[in-house]
Amino acid sequence: MPEFNYDEFTKRNVGYIGKDVQKRIRDARVLFAGCGLGSGPVICAARTGFQHFVLIDGDTVDAHNLNRQFFDFDDVGTPKVEALKKHILRINPQATVEAHVAMLDKHNAAQLVSEVDMIFDTIDFVDLEAVLALHANAAAQAKPIFTAMNIGFGAGVLYFPPNSGKSLPELLQSDVEAAAAEGNLSYTAVFARVMARIGAHLDSQVMEEVGKALTIMEDGTACPASQIAVGSFSVAALAMAMMHDMLAGMDVPGSPNMVIHSFRNHETKLVNIAA
Repeated sequence: MPEFNYDEFTKRNVGYIGKDVQKRIRDARVLFAGCGLGSGPVICAARTGFQHFVLIDGDTVDAHNLNRQFFDFDDVGTPKVEALKKHILRINPQATVEAHVAMLDKHNAAQLVSEVDMIFDTIDFVDLEAVLALHANAAAQAKPIFTAMNIGFGAGVLYFPPNSGKSLPELLQSDVEAAAAEGNLSYTAVFARVMARIGAHLDSQVMEEVGKALTIMEDGTACPASQIAVGSFSVAALAMAMMHDMLAGMDVPGSPNMVIHSFRNHETKLVNIAA
């Protein structure tokens, strides 16, 4: 078996990724919170040259994940973080992968954020408390954080730069307060308000499927929304491009603007999720 060589591994990046940026990519420690939809960005990151990973997710791979997530049939029944660790090390055996078979929550968020340089968030949105804890700690520790959504035949990525004053808890404060006043402080109630604001910018098919999912989720059932491979691949590509640009010191659209690309409509938009 040939010996792994990082320079040889990343040789075809040359021309698109500068030498100094490749080093930043190689050195960066990244927390991937949620490794279902996050599995695509993890694999894309590994192939781009990232090699320090912290993964957290308490779920196992299910057969219905295989239509869009970056797992194999042999992974079914395996914790997602363990399966991803295996795949990362097959790509780059020199990578360091810290895998936590657990759900991120308000008790472990601060410690996990403190261990890394940047965060990628695709936590299952049923757990509003965990999402807000992760983003609050990222803001408090001045760590950049990306949040992504699989949007039908497309994707949306929201970037929160350090010290921007526009963290997710701040953006959602009025939505959380309104939901609490109605006695329904759940992710469904909060997310429905956000989707109502940005729905005009999304494909009608997406809004139809989101509406069905939110109706089912009202009783706390895990998100059953239909998702496809095109969306997951789109998330990986869009997120990785934005993460590269951030490390390269380029201008990256940030909160409250979400970058949304639709392959259905063949267009990219910047959508203010707070307006």
